[in-house]
Amino acid sequence: MSPAFEGVVSWGTPAGTGDAVECVDYHTAGEPFRIVGHGLPPVPGDSVAERRAIALRSNPELDRLRRLLCHEPRGHADMYGGFLVPPDDEGAHLGVLFWHKDGYSTACGHGTIALGAWAVDSGLVAAPRNGTVPVRIDVPSGRVTALVHRQDGRTTGVSFRNVPARVAALDVTVRTEDFGTVRVDLAHAGACYAVLPAGDLGLAPVPELLPELIRAGRQVKAALRDHPDTRDLHDPRLSGVYGVLMYQDIADKTVSSVEGMVDGTAGGTPVQRSVTVFADGQVDRSPCGSGTSAQLALLTRRGRLAPGARLRHESVLGTVFTGRVVGTAEGGVVTEVTGTAHRTGTHRFELDPDDTLGTGFVLR
Repeated sequence: MSPAFEGVVSWGTPAGTGDAVECVDYHTAGEPFRIVGHGLPPVPGDSVAERRAIALRSNPELDRLRRLLCHEPRGHADMYGGFLVPPDDEGAHLGVLFWHKDGYSTACGHGTIALGAWAVDSGLVAAPRNGTVPVRIDVPSGRVTALVHRQDGRTTGVSFRNVPARVAALDVTVRTEDFGTVRVDLAHAGACYAVLPAGDLGLAPVPELLPELIRAGRQVKAALRDHPDTRDLHDPRLSGVYGVLMYQDIADKTVSSVEGMVDGTAGGTPVQRSVTVFADGQVDRSPCGSGTSAQLALLTRRGRLAPGARLRHESVLGTVFTGRVVGTAEGGVVTEVTGTAHRTGTHRFELDPDDTLGTGFVLR
């Protein structure tokens, strides 16, 4: 563990009844990310992946804290966050366990973008007044990098460079209960995503259709349970569909640097709007970072993304990520997804020992 990380983050102090938990909140393209470094109970394990596995099966104190911060009245059904833990080795600046209302995920692009901004904003990683600085983060699916872009002493954007993304299968037939038979593509990008046009479900990725989109996402995910192509080739802990990304093609157009392209490159760019339903019916307000990575791999495989071209990926809110393929890896591609993250506040949460609601509740 680096001395800088040890100075900013502490753990091992139990967050028991009546104790306070300190958090810093960001949003990335509208999707919340709650960062927790102080007040954590012990998080055993020799790596971030092992810590996640232990948290899933035998860390009730940590899980109690997850529920406290995620459930109402301190959070909501779609809340998202991360527990800061030591990195796997000195090659990374920090490690993180991503969490949501249903447990702990294997990857999170929007969270990586927020953590890159936070690491620089907090002073954990020294950054230039102008230029780009890498923040290396160990997550359960591997080591990722947040390239934090700076101008005049301010963070102006973050480019998330993911673990390799690979296409597992194209045109997999899925029979849903309410939306008929559809075909989905499967791609792994730190987590497994099922990707399909929203129109094939008779839907569009718009806010007024969110109840139907959630229902469709749940049904597609359920239909793919135990499908062989949802299995990770190297680590069974990363297997199974995590998110269902339902997209709509908007147009192909030329995107200029003022629309979120950090290096100023311009060219013909596919434009899509999508919504990702992940875990058990949660809705990503952002275009989904690792989902965008999966879509980049699929567009490349289908020949829709030319070398050097970018995807302009809009969320259900209309917020934007841009993405590109920056290299190849064994069985897949290396992707980079760029977005912005903004700090929304700092919080000191407490649990009153007389509060009969305890760690809270979820209505959906």
